[in-house]
Amino acid sequence: MEAMFEGLTTTTGFLLVVSLLIAFGFEFVNGFHDTANAVATVIYTRSLRPWTAVILSGVCNFLGVFVGGLAVALSIIHLLPLELLVSSGVGLGLAMILSLLLAATLWNLGTWYLGLPSSSSHTMIGSILGVGIANSMLPGHEFGAGVNWAKVTDVGMALLLSPLIGFTLAALLLLLAKRLIRDPQLYRAPLGSRPPPPWIRGILIFTCTGVSFAHGSNDGQKGVGLVMLILMGVVPAGFAINMAVTEPQLQKAEAAVVTIHDSLGTAATAAPDVRAKLAEVEDELQSLKATLGTAKSPTQIPADQRFAVRRDVLLIDSTLKELDKSKALVLPDEQAKKVKAARADLRELTDYAPNWVLFCVALSLGIGTMVGWKRIVVTVGEKIGKEHLTYAQGASAELVAMSTIGISAGLGLPVSTTHVLSSGVAGTMVAQRAGLQASTVLKIASAWVLTLPASMLLAGTLFLVFRAMLC
Repeated sequence: MEAMFEGLTTTTGFLLVVSLLIAFGFEFVNGFHDTANAVATVIYTRSLRPWTAVILSGVCNFLGVFVGGLAVALSIIHLLPLELLVSSGVGLGLAMILSLLLAATLWNLGTWYLGLPSSSSHTMIGSILGVGIANSMLPGHEFGAGVNWAKVTDVGMALLLSPLIGFTLAALLLLLAKRLIRDPQLYRAPLGSRPPPPWIRGILIFTCTGVSFAHGSNDGQKGVGLVMLILMGVVPAGFAINMAVTEPQLQKAEAAVVTIHDSLGTAATAAPDVRAKLAEVEDELQSLKATLGTAKSPTQIPADQRFAVRRDVLLIDSTLKELDKSKALVLPDEQAKKVKAARADLRELTDYAPNWVLFCVALSLGIGTMVGWKRIVVTVGEKIGKEHLTYAQGASAELVAMSTIGISAGLGLPVSTTHVLSSGVAGTMVAQRAGLQASTVLKIASAWVLTLPASMLLAGTLFLVFRAMLC
């Protein structure tokens, strides 16, 4: 690991430490801001004592970060303009990261203080968009250009639909349970401190565990993406590419370069703009081949060329993906499959996260879960509906939340744990005919509507300020 941080100056090292502390702080806040939703139902149905539930949830969040893969982390990274991702300027990288982290953390702390189940996902994505749009407003740029609008659309739809899915499915699941399970005590509020029947208690504990694990695998990966952006921007020599790749993996990447080069030679296209893009890809392929061909391990790639390797891989992948999506690049089916596989082989050099990053993010998220959970728990458990949460309501909301968040993590879509679960609780209140507390629902809806534009404005402003100071 020492080699990865070799060459750091005192000033850059200080800025790196500050940036990492803010990133881990964001995950810490995320822990008690979002994960509190997972324990609200087991606490208010008397299934677990508060501290037992919180510790269990924290451990499951920790494990979820390790097992959840990197799909969500990469989705977060690729929301940023490609220009920022391939820029090796330390000042620009720091301006981007500090503005993202500060904007997201400040908004999360503010909504937590007010006890509002706001979305860390909305906050982070709004901050990323704010940075991208602010960057496009600089001289020599076209407004809105460079922002990955296709990825924004995918993520936006996931964030928009997830609470609607949570509300509808939780309500339907409760109504189905009422038809199939006739035990009246499931649909009544808990009596005193008496726990629910063993089988429903088991379901509630299982779903609390599942939601916490899914939250770690989804929201925790956002933190992983942020930390990797910091490391790649501040210490490109150590983190621009995966320094743990083996000689066979480097050989596979070199073979991928040859495969793409040979396949593009057979492409049927006459459009001048397409030919110009393919010419750029060819230049990047030649540069990549020259660098990879002389190295048997990443350490043999000169430190000042490692970010160039990353830049070439990202530009090649981005251009080919764009041409493929627009149907501008016509290849035989067999060749198209080879190019797609070759792109995946190349991305093994750049799409990674060290275990120590996973550990630190997981630890921050897990500890955060155990610290400031109470404000959000009280809102979810007491202030959404007009009546106390029943066993069946808690189980329905948790089952839907666990499934929705888990599936989204597998698809690489960052969704809001907060909105899925709180909307699920609201859906069960409507299905139960218990009624909703209008003031709380209005506050949650306001936070939902305002989070994206507020975080965009805050992050964009901070980016322009930090860029002027650091670049």
